[in-house]
Amino acid sequence: MKKVLAAVLLSVLLFTGCDSFRRLAGRPTSADIAGKKAWIEAEEAAHQARLDSLRRVQKAIADSLELIDEIKASKTMVLKVSEVKGMSSAGLDKHYYVIIGTFSSRDNASRQGEVAAGAGYVPTLISYRNGFTAVGLNGTDSMAHAWDTFGKLKGEPFCPKDVWMLVNE
Repeated sequence: MKKVLAAVLLSVLLFTGCDSFRRLAGRPTSADIAGKKAWIEAEEAAHQARLDSLRRVQKAIADSLELIDEIKASKTMVLKVSEVKGMSSAGLDKHYYVIIGTFSSRDNASRQGEVAAGAGYVPTLISYRNGFTAVGLNGTDSMAHAWDTFGKLKGEPFCPKDVWMLVNE
């Protein structure tokens, strides 16, 4: 009888593996362990993605602060629409514009815009309540792009010395 019991026990051990004993002992099986390992790996990947995203945001902030410092050091005039007396933000769909002139005649502003367009810039006519019209170029939502446009414009023959940046807030 003891030999039969030992043979049954040995065959159970050989054919069912450790998971049966683990289950009987209330311990996790190999499937449970594999599932937990996959969950941990997924959590680590998600955490790494969050860290990478945070690093990208930190770099963008650092780049923006560096750009702001560069703009301040250049003593370039940067004004918000609300700081420009009589300027209307109606029709402005971008956040930044480089202003190359303000004209009492809308026709003169249009001609200046055409000259800029001929040089590859995208003009936007910006109205004042008093009838004046400003010519803004390459409207963008990126401060860096606006600053690049500003730098390129400084070398253009049609660009006046008093070029400035407008912030549409």
